[in-house]
Amino acid sequence: MIDSTVDNRSDLIASDRVEGTAVYNRQGEHLGRITNFMVEKRSGQARYATLSFGGFLGIGSDHYPLPWSMLNYDPDKGGYVIDLDKQVLINAPRFAADQRPDYSDAYGRDVHHYYGLIYPW
Repeated sequence: MIDSTVDNRSDLIASDRVEGTAVYNRQGEHLGRITNFMVEKRSGQARYATLSFGGFLGIGSDHYPLPWSMLNYDPDKGGYVIDLDKQVLINAPRFAADQRPDYSDAYGRDVHHYYGLIYPW
């Protein structure tokens, strides 16, 4: 039996532990939480984490796809840290909680381009 109270220091994490994880920027501001993440079907590589940001107590929050490469896990914070100012999220690609974007190559290029990253696929 696995003791769930033991802090697991491995490089792997279960998907249900990623969902709900806090996201901070480098200034230490809490930006939101990961609501889910998108995994490439064939390679198993995580491509995006969806950040819930805005609203009040999760109500009215929009969802922002963040390229997985932007996230850095900080064990001291118990969450992910991204090098991003809150103001950048104002015009960032997003969708409502009841919607799902078409994660096509064109969409992926647009998301990566917005954050100044090269779309690697």
